[in-house]
Amino acid sequence: MRKNCVIACSMAIGLFTNYQESNAQTKTFTVKANEVKASVPATLWGVFFEDINLGADGGIYAELVKNRSFEFDTPLMGWKLLQKGEETGSLLVNNWGELNGANSRFIRITSKTPTGNFGFSNEGFRGMGIKKGNQYDFSVLASQQEGAVSLVIELVNSKGEKLGSTTVTPAGKPWKKYNASFTATVTEPKAVLNIYVKGQGVVDLDMISLFPKDTWKNRPNGMRADLVQLLADMKPGFLRFPGGCIVEGRTLDERFQWKKTIGPVEDRGYLINRWNTEFKHRLTTDYYQSFGLGFYEYFQLAEDIGAEPLPILNCGMACQFNTAEVVPLESLDPYVQDALDLIEFANGSADTKWGKIRSEMGHPAPFNLKMMGVGNENWGEQYIDRLKIFTQAIKAKYPNIQLVNSSGTDPNGERFDYLNGELRKMNADIIDEHYYRAPQWFLDNAKRYDNYDRKGPKIFAGEYAAQSVAIASPDNKNNWQCALSEAAFMTGLERNADVVAMASYAPLFAHAEGWQWTPDMIWVDNLKSYGTPNYQVQKLFSTNKGTNVVPLLLNNETVTGQEGYYASAVLDKNKKEIILKVVNASDKTQDTDFVIDGLNKVAAKGTVTVLRSDQLDQVNSFENPTAISPVVKDITVKNKKVKVALQPYSVNVIKLKFS
Repeated sequence: MRKNCVIACSMAIGLFTNYQESNAQTKTFTVKANEVKASVPATLWGVFFEDINLGADGGIYAELVKNRSFEFDTPLMGWKLLQKGEETGSLLVNNWGELNGANSRFIRITSKTPTGNFGFSNEGFRGMGIKKGNQYDFSVLASQQEGAVSLVIELVNSKGEKLGSTTVTPAGKPWKKYNASFTATVTEPKAVLNIYVKGQGVVDLDMISLFPKDTWKNRPNGMRADLVQLLADMKPGFLRFPGGCIVEGRTLDERFQWKKTIGPVEDRGYLINRWNTEFKHRLTTDYYQSFGLGFYEYFQLAEDIGAEPLPILNCGMACQFNTAEVVPLESLDPYVQDALDLIEFANGSADTKWGKIRSEMGHPAPFNLKMMGVGNENWGEQYIDRLKIFTQAIKAKYPNIQLVNSSGTDPNGERFDYLNGELRKMNADIIDEHYYRAPQWFLDNAKRYDNYDRKGPKIFAGEYAAQSVAIASPDNKNNWQCALSEAAFMTGLERNADVVAMASYAPLFAHAEGWQWTPDMIWVDNLKSYGTPNYQVQKLFSTNKGTNVVPLLLNNETVTGQEGYYASAVLDKNKKEIILKVVNASDKTQDTDFVIDGLNKVAAKGTVTVLRSDQLDQVNSFENPTAISPVVKDITVKNKKVKVALQPYSVNVIKLKFS
């Protein structure tokens, strides 16, 4: 994703033109159902996850406590002392340093009176979303140093009213994990966790955690079920993770290192998130990565939703918009070894070093990793130099792993031209192209891949989103104009499925009170979530993927914008369906006939799913999450011909059974 380089992309005047003659007569489209042009890759439509906009901590990762291990640069960020009356206790941050690796800090609580008037609280991620009737699981690592104390755990609202409570009593000096659960009595989007200390003594605490019981599949250390369900509903072909620019880091020291994100949660690292202070208009100085959501969980998530995992690794280069640090070529070996070890972690047997760790974490079977990205939006000779070293080493040991390579930040220009040329000389497996552009660009580029080399590298449309105002503008909206233009572009991706292997909208998630970048596909707050019009478009395509591309023609030409039409067609040989995706980008109802050639018999009844709005600036929202959502209608087929009135500004998926 192109970030720090903000380039204005102006709104095109006359976008979605009024085609004056388009309704003068019925247009006849022909589908050549017996002329298969390409197989549709199972990976064609997928999702791209990046920890931006509180996408992980505070988002899909269900932990409610912020800075649970006191490892932020400011150790007590998110925490506040609670004292009633005179001083009754104290809190001291301790640091083991190198003695305890990644998790070096803990707090020492001294309680001077038995009254329970001393404690501390955690604010959560813009508050804690608590639901009435839900069970909440509290845990803490504790070591009782002196005396005897109990911890009174309370969830409260802004008025201090209790929503639920429980008690934990540490015992003994050895560090031990203590657990307790309680049920919330009230729904509250902005709850606070209070912990009061009863009794006199000294106790050390670490890894203070609170999870809802109803995570995805009820897993401990799990994910928000509503957000995973939105992804599962898309039936995505792949999941790209963990980013994005967080892979690179602002500096190489702040790059994403997957080995620090696996194993016991309490042993994993913490890292400042590179979106922490990236945009002055959206400073998020409390944005860190706890890595409770680590590479094991990403692989598990991909498996859960039926998607191929696509991890992206640092190639020895920090973000070129920030420090542009690089590792000298002679010092690149540890980075390359990380890539080789990740393949072993994902695919190795339990008797390999890294396969054993995966197995011990609870997944003895391999994750069946087939592809990996090397670098993200890197460019220049320094990228190619490093990529060649990675490629040679990975292919020598794992020749069947497909490598995804960056074509830079833009879909054209000097950077793109250089990288595209060099990657093709290298016979790259997959080239990752990104496009954040105005809606008109997506309309104009619906035929971008029609003339790409069929024998060259495959294309990954790795990050795309129409920008309603300008790239990285805080005023961008997920409106219907943007989603409609993306749908038009996606018909071109599908039509060229022999070249385009994968495609994903970006970014994926955004917290309503913690975002840095717009637009985004799914918006969340502490209790709710909804899919944008862009999500509805992505879902409509990904759940109607089909197996084979066939021609859909208007006047014997592919449909790439003539009179406001954009279209593609696929067969689903497994379901015996023909699926037409047709966009009417004009402001007029267009009467159309679709003639199906090359099939013996087409069923008399079919369906058309319509996604549309009369208002190009229409958005979905927490108040109206389904303002733009699909409507399914029955249609009649006669003599292998179907008549459809395509409504203005509409995306239409026509499904017909055949035999």
